[in-house]
Amino acid sequence: MANPTVSEWTPQQEQKAQELYQKEKQAHYQKVDRMFMVLMAAQWVFAILVAALYSPYGWEGKEKVFHIHLYLAVLMGGGISLFPILLAKFRPGWVGTRHVIAFSQMLWSALLIHLTGGHIETHFHVFVSLAFLAFYFDWKILVNATLVVVADHLLRGILYPESVYGIVNPEWWRFLEHAFWVVFEDVILVWSCVNGMRTMRENARRQVEVEGLLEANQLKSAALEMTLAEMKAR
Repeated sequence: MANPTVSEWTPQQEQKAQELYQKEKQAHYQKVDRMFMVLMAAQWVFAILVAALYSPYGWEGKEKVFHIHLYLAVLMGGGISLFPILLAKFRPGWVGTRHVIAFSQMLWSALLIHLTGGHIETHFHVFVSLAFLAFYFDWKILVNATLVVVADHLLRGILYPESVYGIVNPEWWRFLEHAFWVVFEDVILVWSCVNGMRTMRENARRQVEVEGLLEANQLKSAALEMTLAEMKAR
């Protein structure tokens, strides 16, 4: 039996392939949700350590003093992490869960950048976060995340530029430079998301083809055994 082409597939096969694809996609979403549930908790702990150990030096210079950023790390960090953790635990795989996670993850980038006084290396958290979000294979959440990053850099760049860029008077177009590199990464990540979903869909169709071949072989074997039994009975 040759592998069926798309035109030769029966409606039952198409339906089964679609069901397998949806089942695999849902399981994938749930797996990534659980990954972010752990990441959200880890970032909260990390932010508290940064606020306690680094922020006093990053914002006050050489003299270490107790800093209000510790409150920000504990309270704001907890607020950012709590909702996505609850959704990942009780509503894994739901479309709203991954959008909330994307939104919260980029807020984490904003908070960590603020806690380090706009330290340039902390901006890499944005790019790493986008790469992690691409694990979902859902390009729409990358749009959500990018809008959060651009809005944060624009608004904080106007109201509190030192917390974003580490300097008091940056150029007005500075946020556009950051936005450009974020969009540049998005182009690559969107392509990978589309390919990831295509691969998942092809795997589902391939599984249906394999199951069809196995079923056909079983029918042939049963027919052969029946023929042999009839020949022996004569």
